[in-house]
Amino acid sequence: MHTINRLRANQNPAIISILTIFLLAACGGSSDESSSDTDVTNGSDEAALPVVVNDAGFRSTHFSGSAVCAECHNGLTDTAGGDVSIESDWSTSMMANAARDPFWRAKVASEIERNPQYRELLDDKCSRCHTPMANVEAGFEGSKIELFGNGFLNPQNVYYDHAIDGVSCTVCHQIEDNGMLGTLAGFSGQFSIVDLGTSAERTAFGQYANPVVSPMLVNTNFRPTHASHVAESVFCSTCHNLKTPFIDSSGAIASTTPDTEFPEQMVYSEWENSSFASGPTAQSCQDCHMPATDGVKISARPRSLDSRDDFARHSLVGANTTMLDLMSRNRAELGITATGFDTAIERSRALLNSAAYIEIANQSLVNNELVVQLRINNRSGHKIPTSYPSRRMYLHFVVRDDADHVLFESGRTRADGSIEGVNADTDPSSYEPHHDEITRPEQVQVYESIMSNTDSELTYTLLRAAFYLKDNRIPPLGFDKNGVGSDIRVAGLAMNDDNFNSGSDLVTYRIDVGAARPVKLSVELKYQSLAYGFVRDLFRDNHNPEVAKFESQYDSAGIRAEIIDSIQATLF
Repeated sequence: MHTINRLRANQNPAIISILTIFLLAACGGSSDESSSDTDVTNGSDEAALPVVVNDAGFRSTHFSGSAVCAECHNGLTDTAGGDVSIESDWSTSMMANAARDPFWRAKVASEIERNPQYRELLDDKCSRCHTPMANVEAGFEGSKIELFGNGFLNPQNVYYDHAIDGVSCTVCHQIEDNGMLGTLAGFSGQFSIVDLGTSAERTAFGQYANPVVSPMLVNTNFRPTHASHVAESVFCSTCHNLKTPFIDSSGAIASTTPDTEFPEQMVYSEWENSSFASGPTAQSCQDCHMPATDGVKISARPRSLDSRDDFARHSLVGANTTMLDLMSRNRAELGITATGFDTAIERSRALLNSAAYIEIANQSLVNNELVVQLRINNRSGHKIPTSYPSRRMYLHFVVRDDADHVLFESGRTRADGSIEGVNADTDPSSYEPHHDEITRPEQVQVYESIMSNTDSELTYTLLRAAFYLKDNRIPPLGFDKNGVGSDIRVAGLAMNDDNFNSGSDLVTYRIDVGAARPVKLSVELKYQSLAYGFVRDLFRDNHNPEVAKFESQYDSAGIRAEIIDSIQATLF
C-alpha cells in the first residue's frame, strides 16, 4: 500500500476524477479459435470498473508522466508561429492512447479468452509496447505483469498511471542504444532501459547536442543527453518489428525460437529493404511521422534558451483515422482528456494522400472491350498498407456511360465496412486472391496480408497465426520480392505476378461496355485500418465486456474507409 501512496501523493483533483462512466473488465473463456458459452473470469470478479482519468503527473522510480514534461515542453512555437507543443501534439496520437485503444483492448481480451492457458504470455507481450512503463516498472519491482482483472488497466492497480499514459515521453527517451537496436534481439519490444535504483538520476536521450542540463535535472531528475539513435529508424524498430509466438491446433507452442515466430509486423525491415534506407533518397521513419520544423525553443523555460532547427514534431502521425475518430467520439467513456482529434485526423489524411497514387498506364477499346491498365505506386518507405494485419487497401473501379449509368463496378464499400465482391467479407473461411487481371464485378483488387494457422487455414486469431497465405501489400521502391527474407516476403499469387514488385502494381481491367461511347472512368484507391473480416471475427466474442464495448463504439463510428487517391477520365 505504501507504493500506491507514493504514486498518488501528488494527485491533482482537477485531473484525477471518478467519472460516471463504467469500464467493463475483460472476462470469459474458450479455447483456440472458437467461442464458448462458459465464462472464465480474467483475474477479477467485478463485472465493471469505474473509468478513472489517470494522473499524468505521476513520478515513480524510473518514470514520470507526460504532464511533468508538459510543464516545460508545451507552449512551443516555430519560425512560422505555429504551435508545436510536444505534449499537445503527442496527446492525440495512437502512441499516447496505446492503452486506451478500445480495439487493442478488445483484441487482447479475445485472444486471452480463446487461449486462456497463455494469458501470462499474452499479458507480457501485449503490455510491453502498449503499456511499456507499467511493464518495465513492474518487471524491475518483481510485480505481476497483467492487463485485465486486477492488472494494469484496473484503476486500483499500482501501475495504472504508468499504463494509461501509453507510449509516453520518459519511456521513449530512456531507450538506450545497447547494440541490439535493429536486431532480432532488440525487436518485439525488447528495448533496454537501465535500472539505476531509487536514488540515481535518470538519462533522457534527445536529438540535440549540447543540451542545457540544469533546469531539467533539478526539476525532474532527468539529465538531457544527446544521442543520435533517437532520430534514426532503428529506434522505432524495437516495437514496429514484432514477432509473436504461435500455437498449433492442439494448443501447443509451435514456434521454437524467436526467429521462427510469426512476423506480425515488420515495418522496419520493409524500410531497411527499400531505397529509403540509404543513398540520395534516404528518409527515416521520423522524417515522415515526426516532420521537422525550424526555429523552436524546445523548452518554455528558461526563456534564455536559443531556438533550434530540425525540431521533430511529436504528432507521430499515422493512418488510423478510424480509431482517432472513435476515440474522439468516446472520450469520456475512454477517460481521454486530450482535445484536437480533428487536427490529428486531418494530419493522418494528409499522410495517406502522400503515400500512394494511381495512374492510367494504358487504355484501349476494341470490339466493345474496354481495357484499362492501372498502376498503383507506393511512395512510402514500407509496404502499403503496413503494420498490424487488420489493414487493407483496395481499388474501387467504376465505368459509366455518358448518361452516368453504371456499366461496371468493382470494390464498392458498404455502410458496415464490408466490400461488395470480396470473398473474405461474405465467407469467414475464404479471402480475396491477388488479381493481375479483373473481368468481373465480384473480383476486387485488395492489398492485404492474410494470416494462416499451422493447418494452412485462414485465421484471425493472432496466437494461431503461423505464416501468411497472402501478402500482396505493395512493396516500397527498391524492394526486390525475389531477394528479401521470409519475414517480409510476398505471399500468394502476387509472388508470380511479373507486374507486381518494387514500388508498384499494374492491374488490368477488361470490360464489355457494349455500344456505349464515350465511357467515363472513376477510380479510387481506398484504405481501411480495420478490415471487415477482422471485426466480424472479433465480434464473435461480444459476450466479453471489452469486445462488447468496442462493438458498440465501432457501430457508431464515423469512418469506415479513407480515399488515398482518385482519378476520373473520359475515354473514347
